[in-house]
Amino acid sequence: MKKRQVCQVTGFLALRACMAVVLAVLLIILIDIVSKGGGAVNWEFLTAMPRKGMTEGGIFPAIVGTVLVTLITAVLAIPLGMGCAVYLNEYAKDTPITRIIRIAIRNLSGVPSIVYGLFGVVLFVQALRLGTSIISAGFTLGLMTLPWTITASEEALKNVPRAYRDGALALGATKWQTIRTNVLPYSIGGMLTGTILGLARAAGETAPILFTGAAFYLPRLPNSVFSQFMALPYHLYIMSTQHHAITKVRPIAYGTALVLIVLVFAMNFGAVVLRYKLRKVKKE
Repeated sequence: MKKRQVCQVTGFLALRACMAVVLAVLLIILIDIVSKGGGAVNWEFLTAMPRKGMTEGGIFPAIVGTVLVTLITAVLAIPLGMGCAVYLNEYAKDTPITRIIRIAIRNLSGVPSIVYGLFGVVLFVQALRLGTSIISAGFTLGLMTLPWTITASEEALKNVPRAYRDGALALGATKWQTIRTNVLPYSIGGMLTGTILGLARAAGETAPILFTGAAFYLPRLPNSVFSQFMALPYHLYIMSTQHHAITKVRPIAYGTALVLIVLVFAMNFGAVVLRYKLRKVKKE
């Protein structure tokens, strides 16, 4: 066997070994959470209000709060992120300023989430006087998701062949008509997929909502977007580290972790299904 073939086989084996290790660790974590939290998850756990300092009852307010915050995050991140990506990729010229903007966007995607949380306190809670509320937390998560959305959307736009744009422009279409009819239909699948993955990440964040509106024990649903709320990630954090009866509530903590994993998995699976359907429509 030639040296090149040996290197190729060795490389494939190393990659497969890495994949096997990652899948094995993930499987161990999932088995542990399902085995310890599956018994706590039932209809009452999902639909009841918490009682007695969260030692009894369910996590329905935490589920509702997580969904509401994620929706507000989507309202802020999707139009702004996709619009910024369209401008940078289709309208902005390749200048030092645009290159600096792109570098800044990519760097912002790596900023620790706690920094966004502190920024959200200063901007939304204090400066704009929105208080510790759902809307403050949602806007904070929206800012955190924006770099991810912009980057994913811009990469999807770059994958559209240049000939699609040139053909429409040659037929007399305007720039916006070209983007709307020849570019967005072929890139919207990738744009939405990247955005949903970013929202799934935001739904599981604790630090950005820690100071902007999340509360541990609220045995009621929020009255408006200006109310405090319960959220699954913050609820899980307190149940696992700060609760006065950690041993007693450990099954509830595992059940909360299982519900959060299912929620994030559902969003990721929805992104895959959406991308598949959009690609199928595009081929037709």
